[in-house]
Amino acid sequence: MMPSGWLQRFAPSEPGSALDVACGSGRNLRWLVEAGWQVTGVDRDTAATAPLQGIATIITADIESAPWPLAQQQFDLVVVCNYLWRPLFDAIRAAVKPGGWLIWETFADGQQDIGRPARPDFLLQRGELLRVCDDWRIVAYEDLFEAGVNPRFVQRVAAVRPA
Repeated sequence: MMPSGWLQRFAPSEPGSALDVACGSGRNLRWLVEAGWQVTGVDRDTAATAPLQGIATIITADIESAPWPLAQQQFDLVVVCNYLWRPLFDAIRAAVKPGGWLIWETFADGQQDIGRPARPDFLLQRGELLRVCDDWRIVAYEDLFEAGVNPRFVQRVAAVRPA
């Protein structure tokens, strides 16, 4: 499985520490490890990322119902792909070191008309990621419909936390 094109486009060229929130199959973890990053991934089901144990830190945690497992830890890069749980906005922002990057992309309003996810809880509203990062430097932002084999409504941001 290919890593996120948004991540590939905006990940800093100088590797450091990275966190992949809701890392799922590990597609972005693998790419980051290969690019030289020291990577931590967190997900409630880490079976797919088990082969990465030893080259990445894998944390099994239900981040929607349990306490945030990475309190007081910060990373040079935080990646969130195809995941949205609004109660974690503050924790995710806090996980980015000053001067670090947040690269986030997930489904947006409109997706409910063409497929899953369809629940409003899992769909970003217009401009929502801009509001989440309103006091950060926005490097790039998209809110669009992507046609193709897997059509979807998506919102993306690449932002840098003020130093």
